[in-house]
Amino acid sequence: MPQALKRKGQGKFRSFAGAPDTPAIRRLNESRALDIYHSVLTVSWVRFFAGVALLFGTFNLVFAGLYLLDGHAIANAPPDSFADAFFFSVQTMATIGYGQLYPQTLYGNLVVTLEVLLGMSALALMTGVIFARFSRPTARVMFSAVAVIAPYDGVPTLMFRAANQRRNQILEAQVNVAVLRDEKTREGGQMRRFHDLSLARSRTPAFGLTWMVMHPIDEQSPLHGATPPSLAAENAEVVVTLTGIDGTFAQSIYARHSYVADEILWNRRFADVLSQLDDGTRVIDYRRFHEVIEIRK
Repeated sequence: MPQALKRKGQGKFRSFAGAPDTPAIRRLNESRALDIYHSVLTVSWVRFFAGVALLFGTFNLVFAGLYLLDGHAIANAPPDSFADAFFFSVQTMATIGYGQLYPQTLYGNLVVTLEVLLGMSALALMTGVIFARFSRPTARVMFSAVAVIAPYDGVPTLMFRAANQRRNQILEAQVNVAVLRDEKTREGGQMRRFHDLSLARSRTPAFGLTWMVMHPIDEQSPLHGATPPSLAAENAEVVVTLTGIDGTFAQSIYARHSYVADEILWNRRFADVLSQLDDGTRVIDYRRFHEVIEIRK
């Protein structure tokens, strides 16, 4: 009977950050230079705008304090009105200039000059950052929740599915698969090693709908002789990277995913998701994308 499977292995440690439920890796005593530009490009939109709002508020609070150092720097504002000083700073930074409040002393004009210079620079930087975030190419590739191992043409085969969720094509798409597992050296040391897995088809000229990625487990395969207990004992993890060229933006994109040992199901096959209507229209049913069927012997 078909069986809809939810993603398993949530909360498990992954060496490869290939899934949204991957726990963060804590680095102890790490020396790392602060990369502000990379951070603002990769942080979520919620945190990005929260940071922008915090910087905007702090900027205007600082200049409101500077204006209050001279109680008569702002015309038509009470000398001790912090609110008037703050909103005058907002108007100055945005170069709005409603006309009711304006600088009336040399000190006030000097502070306004400095704020306008910094405000225009910040606006230019923020415009560039927001444009870079919007224009950065991203892939919307969906991977099956599990991988399966089942006979294919008489050979045990590791299989998983990928789908392009956009209504375009990924050109010159290429997928690379490797298994990462704990191994012991001849000296008795413990190492975590990558082993590349050869694929029945590792590239396609155009990736538009779905792609069944298959690795035959023959005598040359690093998975030859593997069993569910052995994969679990080795902390095995199948690592997947997919690269290609976005057919709309003509820019390189990539996607990644990984499967830990208990996300690899044995003697299962994926349910069919492609069908064809009477008029020749091809239909892909994403509702069954993660669905697997047990193979009965």
